[in-house]
Amino acid sequence: MVGEHLPRWRPGAHIDIHLPSGLVRQYSLCGDPETPDCYRIAVRRIPDGGGGSIEVHELSVGASITTHGPRNAFPLTVPGYGSPARRFRFIAGGIGITPILPMLRLAQARGVDWSMVYAGRSRDSLPFVDEVTRFGGRIQIRTDDIGGLPTAEELLGDCPDGTAVYACGPAPMLTAIRSGLADRDNVELHFERFAAPPVVDGTEFTVAMASTGETVRVGAEETLLSALNRGRVHASYSCQQGFCGTCRTRVIGGRADHRDTLLTDPERDNGMMLICISRAADGSHLTLDL
Repeated sequence: MVGEHLPRWRPGAHIDIHLPSGLVRQYSLCGDPETPDCYRIAVRRIPDGGGGSIEVHELSVGASITTHGPRNAFPLTVPGYGSPARRFRFIAGGIGITPILPMLRLAQARGVDWSMVYAGRSRDSLPFVDEVTRFGGRIQIRTDDIGGLPTAEELLGDCPDGTAVYACGPAPMLTAIRSGLADRDNVELHFERFAAPPVVDGTEFTVAMASTGETVRVGAEETLLSALNRGRVHASYSCQQGFCGTCRTRVIGGRADHRDTLLTDPERDNGMMLICISRAADGSHLTLDL
């Protein structure tokens, strides 16, 4: 994306991409924040995904799209500039390198002690390898086809007290890292996931669409959004994690179990919910304005 006077951003930020089909997707900014007239994103084509990545890859050169942002749900706080940490440990899994790339450049420019492990299935599957290898010995590239699935200890490496860990990647990797740091009170953990978080303490419920009367069952370990997609019910969404608000939907009947931190109390009182992360209260039935 190239233009004039683009809004400034900091490492960890993302933008919303509004595609011609009406789909909205979020992509991390992975370029240089000091470049004032250009945003860079990276989109991995996922054939069996929700269709957004395929549409991006099929855009013609020169096509116009609409964006919102930048917004930052994964901000980097630099030691000496707001963080009490003394060093960084970056952990990236596959396409999770995208929000990490600008962080590496900033850490290097500020002279902060840092290291990183970059993990993936194989070296050929890892984007931006040439960019990260320019940092030399600070970067360890670790692939499953050679070393097997990495353990939390291998991902965290030498992680003394006073370290701030920034991790982005698949859910199993993030779960392992969180478990590995469960008893480390003097290590900060910041992470961003590219998929919906697992459902915790969920119960099965049903949801009806007000426009058609169609009913869909939502499993105890399934998100409401996933169930709607499975039932081929169209609903707008983007982050799938409860912070962008794209999936905001009105509840006409039933009571929502709000699991987001985005909606205000007046919005909830007026019947709004985020269907990507919130559920029916007490396993009850919901009727949605869909």
